[in-house]
Amino acid sequence: MATKVLTLVGSLRNGSTNAQLAEATSHHAPEGVEVSVFSGLETIPFYNEDLDVEGTVPAAAQSLRDAAGDADALILVTPEYNGTMPAVLKNAIDWLSRPFGAGAVSGLPTVVVGTAFGQYGGVWAQDEARKALNIAGAKVLEDVKLAIPNSVVRFAELHPKDDVEVAEQVAGVLKAIKEIAEAN
Repeated sequence: MATKVLTLVGSLRNGSTNAQLAEATSHHAPEGVEVSVFSGLETIPFYNEDLDVEGTVPAAAQSLRDAAGDADALILVTPEYNGTMPAVLKNAIDWLSRPFGAGAVSGLPTVVVGTAFGQYGGVWAQDEARKALNIAGAKVLEDVKLAIPNSVVRFAELHPKDDVEVAEQVAGVLKAIKEIAEAN
């Protein structure tokens, strides 16, 4: 049986290098790993406890929860906006964390990766996402990291899936996720 990995992308921009990195995870998934990229994060309303009532949860938020509930592991692919993760990813984490202690992300093996224009590849955003995910109850794989700097230049003419170094790194991330998910 394949390990099902759900991928959430924090950049909504057309041509986003982070969306391309998510495509690379699908393209380079090792045998026994099935990667799906969730679409529709932008349609999920901001988390509000008044909306989070059983039977009336907004359809987009419920779809995200269902997708995470069906997954064996989670990857967040984040750019860095003003030193942190985009609001769309934080919102997804908030929806996935509820009900607290029993949310769809609770105990779910999770990795945060990304690429950014700066020289550090968005590590601040990744650290902030890991912090929020830990508090939400995810099983964050702290030692499994991938931060690709200078994305606009590096991927100006080369898709991340066609970058040999990225392909190897992505395969390594997915292999680590698979091992933890199978042991979980």
